Amino acid sequence: MKIIILGAGQVGSSLAENLASEANDITLIDQREEVLQGLQDRLDLRTVIGHASYPEVLQRAGADDADMLIAVTDSDETNMVACQVAYTVFHTPTKIARVRSLEYLKHNNLFSPTALPIDVLISPEQLITNYVQSLINHPGALQVLDFADGLVQLVGVRAYYGGPLVGHELRTLRKHMPGIEARVAAIYRRGRPIIPEGHTVIEADDEVFFIAASKNIRKVMSELRRLDKPYKRIMIVGGGNIGKRVAQSLERKYQVKLIDHNLERTRAISNELSRTMVLCGDAADEELLLEENIDKIDVFCALTNDDEANILSSMLAKRLGARKAITLINRAAYVDLIQSGEIDIALSPQQSTIGSLLAHVRRGDVVKVHSLRRGAAEAIEAIAHGDINTSRVVGRKVEDLKLPPGTTIGAIVRDNEVIIAHHDTLIESDDHVIMFLVDKARIPDVERLFQVSITFI
Repeated sequence: MKIIILGAGQVGSSLAENLASEANDITLIDQREEVLQGLQDRLDLRTVIGHASYPEVLQRAGADDADMLIAVTDSDETNMVACQVAYTVFHTPTKIARVRSLEYLKHNNLFSPTALPIDVLISPEQLITNYVQSLINHPGALQVLDFADGLVQLVGVRAYYGGPLVGHELRTLRKHMPGIEARVAAIYRRGRPIIPEGHTVIEADDEVFFIAASKNIRKVMSELRRLDKPYKRIMIVGGGNIGKRVAQSLERKYQVKLIDHNLERTRAISNELSRTMVLCGDAADEELLLEENIDKIDVFCALTNDDEANILSSMLAKRLGARKAITLINRAAYVDLIQSGEIDIALSPQQSTIGSLLAHVRRGDVVKVHSLRRGAAEAIEAIAHGDINTSRVVGRKVEDLKLPPGTTIGAIVRDNEVIIAHHDTLIESDDHVIMFLVDKARIPDVERLFQVSITFI
């Protein structure tokens, strides 16, 4: 696929790295020559220096015959104009834009073929808000990912001493939970993936990813760790777009406090939020945290745009007694550094954004992609089409599929019914198949598996 990416920031460069390794023809546009040179030295892609929305620059990038344009510059306006130019001048088939400002997003009629011709809108702030909400709704989870319109979830948890299944083989899962179907899709032990088999023994501190119908998630979690009590009190640091949205999404169900150091911003936010207590101050101020009973806080969410401030305030909050710390980290190098330390969960806006973009880039009928383990692994929802003569999957049992190494089929959704996959499960046309890939390099093999061919026999 020929793809033009506008903007070589953290999202643009991470996306280029993801896609360039998968035999795509990638061209990256940015105004910073030194950034482009560094990426070109390291990745198999073309670069063009210039303003991303100028027709002449897009033409130099090959817009005449591009399959897709992905606009992820730091400017909403540049992204929107670039999509208009790609549509009007170059007739680019698919145009994706990152738009952050709520002032644009709240007007849905702006984005249509008769207005701004953007096929897919990406809002990192909304993605992070949804993600934080899922984590808070599932106490103890490291990751919660939705598939098939929320019917199925893939959940990552850390196995604890005392969990009923810890120290036992996976094949005993059915005995522990009669009547409840679940499938362990992957296990990470000391950072390394283990392909789960029936005889695999779960150890304490393993990071376990399992798939189950959403209604059964809490029961499966209880097999791997003591269930955390439901959260009640949330403290949010940062009154920017993300912090404010998270507070809005949580304040009706939880007791929420929001701290920001900017007096003018806190006044504005307090008028917009109906039930959140808004405080002006420094979240790294020990005295302030103690005054606000940090030891009674269930979840401390550091969501400013300053990585160092987020990390330090989260570490302080944990030391002073907060149950859980969720921290927004923009720099990829910091994520691995701090995760599994005092900070419980590190959120990466880049990985959330990339996951939502990848669903539109994948070949075959891929409807959902989640990037996991800092981009090393992926969870994919693909729709099976065709029949036994035109498809490599339809009409075949799971055990007969030529799945790439490290790929697990966890669940199938058929007519809104969740079927946990076993070796003898038969795949039918229009099934939604949910897979976990330990090795991202195997994605092209999975895509080919789900492509329908009129010549395939």
